[in-house]
Amino acid sequence: MKKRIVPKRYLISFDTRTHSHLFTDILVVGSGVAGLSAAIQASNHSSVLIITKDKIDENNTTYAQGGVAVVLSPGDNISKHKKDTLTAGQGLCNPAIVSKIISEGPKRVQEMIEWGAEFDKENDHLIFTQEGGHGFPRIIRALGDSTGREVENTLIRRIKKNKNIKVFEYTYAIDLITADNFCHGIAVWHPKKGTTLIWAKQTILATGGCGQVYRETTNPGVATGDGLAMAYRAGAALQDMEFVQFHPTTLYIAGAVRFLITETVRGEGGILLNKNGDRFMPKYHEKAELAPRDVVSQSILKEMRETGNTHVYLDIRHIPRKRLFTRFPKIKEICESFGIDISKDLIPVRPSAHYMIGGIKVNRLSMTTVKHLYACGEAACTGMHGANRLGSNSLLEGLVMGNIAGIEACKSAQGIKTNLTPLSMNETPGASKISWLDLEDIGDSLKSLMWRNVGIERNEKRLLQAEEMIDMWCKYVMDKEFSNPEGWELQNMLLVASLIVSSAYKRRESRGVHHRTDYPQTDDIHWKKHLVLKK
Repeated sequence: MKKRIVPKRYLISFDTRTHSHLFTDILVVGSGVAGLSAAIQASNHSSVLIITKDKIDENNTTYAQGGVAVVLSPGDNISKHKKDTLTAGQGLCNPAIVSKIISEGPKRVQEMIEWGAEFDKENDHLIFTQEGGHGFPRIIRALGDSTGREVENTLIRRIKKNKNIKVFEYTYAIDLITADNFCHGIAVWHPKKGTTLIWAKQTILATGGCGQVYRETTNPGVATGDGLAMAYRAGAALQDMEFVQFHPTTLYIAGAVRFLITETVRGEGGILLNKNGDRFMPKYHEKAELAPRDVVSQSILKEMRETGNTHVYLDIRHIPRKRLFTRFPKIKEICESFGIDISKDLIPVRPSAHYMIGGIKVNRLSMTTVKHLYACGEAACTGMHGANRLGSNSLLEGLVMGNIAGIEACKSAQGIKTNLTPLSMNETPGASKISWLDLEDIGDSLKSLMWRNVGIERNEKRLLQAEEMIDMWCKYVMDKEFSNPEGWELQNMLLVASLIVSSAYKRRESRGVHHRTDYPQTDDIHWKKHLVLKK
């Protein structure tokens, strides 16, 4: 494999003498559960500015259906939840981080409830559901199957009441501004205001994942890996980029968005059938449909291949109609729009790219390897998930690590007594501004390539093919200086895709969500370790 692509430091030209400037104590990039949690905590003693590339609630958090995994039910305990998380992570979790997040989780959830979050209850007691990989029912939910939306809305209400927090929507983060391994802020673009340089004492990246580098994904259009790419260009270390989690069950209908069919559907008794109507999961794993996600995704892929079909089916017809409609109102609504009655019909499903387990390497305080730069949520790699994320641990991690990032950034900002002033910088990447490229076509080709060659199954031949194609696209995309998000997003997606391919090629074993057909065994002797990438 060739040497990794070395991107230019900045995507745009800028001169601090001529651009407009903004100043804030804490800058938060991203508006999902982690970013908003960080902003709320940081605002206790600092001014906070949140920037988000779309409207404030357009992010992966809003679309999260399943719930929050948290130790609150009688009979459950921290040790049980930790054991399930470590088992799913297959030797690559950081046990100290796992303990910290799981132990602090109940406090963060109770705080959300105090702020008005209405999780589903029965007889005034929280309802708990069991998901794949969990040995105990510990998943709390809201609005049946719209937990993320309730969490997001609760945090937004809190943000709007806070005078120390400002929110800039539709503001695209282009690049972190750094000097001597210190982060000083960020260059952003707004459709009406153009390019602005924002200077901050501390910057927190909570930019979410990168599902859009794959053709089949549950992620919204904003999930293009911008934070990962910005951090890498700025010299931050990234870790575990080969571990991309595929959700086993997304609605598969021509013309439909890949709508997530939450894992809790299987937790409530849903079973998977192949095109012949045969239930197949028991032959692959003792826990059948409640096996870890990597097992279910790989099993579905095998069934699709063996039966020559593009999908399998989720059967929930045996669940009582009233319970079904109360429990999964959003899924009912979406399926109905395509003529599917979930109480009578099978739901066609197949896996889709869902969650970036790897990301920007951070320590227990959410600090990256660049000073004054923090990361949290899906954009960060904390060591919580190892090689395979346990279902519903992501909202938990976002709440806890977002909270920690906000507290620590606030402490650090308070220690800086001098007023912020712009650095003297005149950056000219020397890139060509002339382009006859069809960006949409390159983006679609990249997504298809990643899905075919770097998806649920990988091997050396396909990874080398992917590297060759990405390298070719990079030669005539990366040298351009674009003036709008379409170009910047493509450059970010190409960079992130190249990092995923590079890591997937290096890890010559199968572990968790990383499955190499040419190295099908887990190799603890050589590969029970993390892969760290740095520019």
